[in-house]
Amino acid sequence: MTNNKDVVKDEVKKKTLQAKNKALEVKKGALKKTADVKDSALMKTSEIKENASNKTSEIKENASDKTEEFKGNAEKTRKQAEKKINEFITTLKDKQEEFGKTISDYTSVDKPLIDVINTEDSIIIKADLPLVKKEDISVNITEDSIEIVAKFEETDENLDFIKKERNYGETSRTIPLPVKIEVKNASAKFINSVLTVEIPKVQEEKIKVKIA
Repeated sequence: MTNNKDVVKDEVKKKTLQAKNKALEVKKGALKKTADVKDSALMKTSEIKENASNKTSEIKENASDKTEEFKGNAEKTRKQAEKKINEFITTLKDKQEEFGKTISDYTSVDKPLIDVINTEDSIIIKADLPLVKKEDISVNITEDSIEIVAKFEETDENLDFIKKERNYGETSRTIPLPVKIEVKNASAKFINSVLTVEIPKVQEEKIKVKIA
């Protein structure tokens, strides 16, 4: 009996030792696996960090390139827009000047206002010169024209005119004459702000031709 008990004890000790050894082996394997997983995780983390860093640098570089490209395109667009606006303004000014000249051609009136009357013996010119003194009027006559020069009151440059039609300062008007006149026999008078100039026509001498 005693021997059987000893055998059982030995068998139990043996089994217990085997179990302990197996447990140690499993523990070592687990530790190794854990170490491998940690190393792998560290490597992956390092790789991910490196890739992320590379990606960040690449994104920053691309963003910088895109920013520079955007700035360049924006500057180019701004210059093109400025050029178009300047061209439009220049064209508008030209059109305004052209329009102004066209309107002026249709609406401008030579001053002073005059009448030219053709009679049998003379040419009579009447000119309206309100608020002008006689000493401020000059009449110059040639064989084919008459020039009237009048000095009106000066305008106040500080005034903001909405419309300006009256005469200011020195005004002159040259009128071509339709016929030959006797310059030396011209006469002029200034009454009630109206200048009247009368110039006799050259009377052509008629010669009777004898018919043979």
